[in-house]
Amino acid sequence: MRFENNTYTHIYTRGHRKQEIFLQPEDWWRAVFMLRYFNDVHSPPNIFRQLDEMWKSDFYGSKPLIWPADWPEHKPLVAIIAFVLMNNHYHLLLRQLCDGGITRFMRKLNTGMANSFNVKYNQVGSLFQGKYKAKLVEDDNYLMYLSVYIQIKNTFERYPEGGLAGALRNFDKAYDWAAQDRFTSLGDYAGLRNSPIITKDVLGELLFDHIKYKEFAEQCLFDMNLDEKLGKLKID
Repeated sequence: MRFENNTYTHIYTRGHRKQEIFLQPEDWWRAVFMLRYFNDVHSPPNIFRQLDEMWKSDFYGSKPLIWPADWPEHKPLVAIIAFVLMNNHYHLLLRQLCDGGITRFMRKLNTGMANSFNVKYNQVGSLFQGKYKAKLVEDDNYLMYLSVYIQIKNTFERYPEGGLAGALRNFDKAYDWAAQDRFTSLGDYAGLRNSPIITKDVLGELLFDHIKYKEFAEQCLFDMNLDEKLGKLKID
């Protein structure tokens, strides 16, 4: 797929043979760091060593994901509009900012995640099941439905009190839990944080009313066939 600048693309990939790609809490946080620091046209020297040092000092996101003063000026490859990390896959909503931006960012991200996993767990070979999938987002309605799918439906799958089914039984409580979750971008759109990873862009304009967005999400999950509206998208 050829990616055009300033167009929106849904990227998703899963672990090889559906294996889990995050085994311990620090694996999830390291992926968050990669979303922040790999999204740059430069490749600073000794980036993994520097990331390790920052990651250890910022475990569980206790400090802002600052851009180091001694690195070149931050020039992102893509705008990350939304994301969610799952046990064995992840979803990204991206807008390409420069020629080849998505390809370069995804190469950095997936290579970094695979290398980190293999070194830590003494594994070899591919972490992911083939090349990542990509789908162009062509209109605002699709963008809205996709935001619910990425940020809410997927995050609900990780709800500790019964997964998606449990979340739907207690939507308000589950939504509040999901908005606090640091491994999805929902909190940025629920007005709870302002992560340097996220560029709200057109989605921020569409979701400016937090209450109405929550109502829309509930309608999508209860009254609409969300998967059908997204072309029967399914990844697990």
